[in-house]
Amino acid sequence: MAKKIASARISAESSQLLQELNNSLPFDKVLYREDIEGSRAHAYMLKEQGIISEEDYEKIEKGLYEILKDIEEGRLSLDGDDEDIHMAIEGELTRRIGDAGKRLHTARSRNDQVALDFRLYVQNNTKAIAELLLENIQTLVKVAEENAETMLPGMTHLQHAQPINFGYHMMAYASMFKRDYERFMGSYERNNYSPIGCAALAGTPHPINRQTTSDKLGFNAPTLNCLDTVSDRDFALEILFNIATMMMHMSRLSEELILWSAAEFRWITLSDRHATGSSIMPQKKNPDIPELLRGKTGRVNGNLVALLTVMKGLPLAYNKDMQEDKEGVFDSVKTALLSLQVLNEMIADMTVNKEAMERACMVGHLSATDLADYLVKEQGLPFRDAYHITGNVVNLAEEKGVDISELSLAELQSVDERIGEGVIALLDIRASMNARQSEGGTATNRTLEQVESLKAWLNSLV
Repeated sequence: MAKKIASARISAESSQLLQELNNSLPFDKVLYREDIEGSRAHAYMLKEQGIISEEDYEKIEKGLYEILKDIEEGRLSLDGDDEDIHMAIEGELTRRIGDAGKRLHTARSRNDQVALDFRLYVQNNTKAIAELLLENIQTLVKVAEENAETMLPGMTHLQHAQPINFGYHMMAYASMFKRDYERFMGSYERNNYSPIGCAALAGTPHPINRQTTSDKLGFNAPTLNCLDTVSDRDFALEILFNIATMMMHMSRLSEELILWSAAEFRWITLSDRHATGSSIMPQKKNPDIPELLRGKTGRVNGNLVALLTVMKGLPLAYNKDMQEDKEGVFDSVKTALLSLQVLNEMIADMTVNKEAMERACMVGHLSATDLADYLVKEQGLPFRDAYHITGNVVNLAEEKGVDISELSLAELQSVDERIGEGVIALLDIRASMNARQSEGGTATNRTLEQVESLKAWLNSLV
């Protein structure tokens, strides 16, 4: 077996079991673009600083470009016995261009190289996820605008509470996704600092220029402290947390889509493109996509907890435990990107069954609070007295098997004579919904204000 590149101190061949435990190439090979991009920037800086010759730089640049092209066009496989992607590319470069390839690693360590590659991956995918979030927000805003007058029961404790409109409900999820977007972009800015040039942990005696590589790679600036930099995985934890929070929001929406598509609701119908059948029951149409999204939330939560656990007891600086930082991030990123794409398609294609939603508003006495508010505002009653009178009116409606809005004035006054004729219009379900005129409320005009507000925010990002 040929001696490995990074094994100057080791005289014996590694145990096969050690190699299997230690080698990360099977999963970190996805970082090949980032590794080559980082190496090209590092080589450019070495040349600019006079650390390597112009001739060696040109050989390195040409060799790295060709390796990238060969990987992407399928001529170069990354399935060898190299320890990791960094050694695989450096070894291939040296095989192609000779001693110039050996000079590439001057003034850097795998510690800052790994930190750079992984940070570039996280930064790139942070922006990719954020862009997909914007697409989902746009879709939710469109559905909201189309349904600002479509009433459904707003719920607490999964019990009918007050009438709202479906657009208002969709704007709640659009608001969640807006926070998710801002969380991802906040992380992007906070972590957009270059680790390369930190070497193993203490910097390097070579006359490097970290600002050159930082600028070349699109970072804001080099990181401040090298000891912190090579041991920092906050950026990875942040993307895991951001994905977990986003998926939690998606899971809540998925839960409602599952309920709403059930026979007991029939408030929405998922398109055939986004549902499956049963292997035994030919009548079935199963909401597999929202169920899978709900289930994958547990998966990304686990990835976050796993990395938190890995990092919790590590002394400075780099420790091999940190090789466990990548697989969970790769998995969560892949899950997030796919989940956002399929959710957006599903929401755009679903049918809103407006009549079924509005029929449901006649169950549960949704305008009861309006009666209590009337007694407070018009009759001057303390709210608790009005609350108990309204409770007695609800009991009467229950006895008669009707909604509170269907009681006659005489029936209302049989409970309390202070209930005047004007209350009849207030108990109408649509009037009840549109009475919620406070900022952020469910009245149709307020819902449309929220729609316009998010539209303006989206336009500001262009």
